[in-house]
Amino acid sequence: MYFIGTVQAAVTAAESDGGPTAAELDAIELEMPLILADVELLDAQIMTIDRPATELDIRRIRRARRRVLAARRELSNLSAASTVTAPGGAA
Repeated sequence: MYFIGTVQAAVTAAESDGGPTAAELDAIELEMPLILADVELLDAQIMTIDRPATELDIRRIRRARRRVLAARRELSNLSAASTVTAPGGAA
């Protein structure tokens, strides 16, 4: 009988220890404001799943959406600025 586990072990043995690299951790840290804003929006939306949304809930969701958009804007501005100032670019 042919076992997939033995083949998988041979394939995955060449990979690293499975932990994130320093570059990946830096990217996560850079995106953390957007991640937190998304979590806040999800929390606001989850509160209204099983009941009608009150005016306060609507305002909370609207504020959370604005924070997500602001975080996305900041992240895009950072990435756009880094590509403009990157060495070797045609600026």
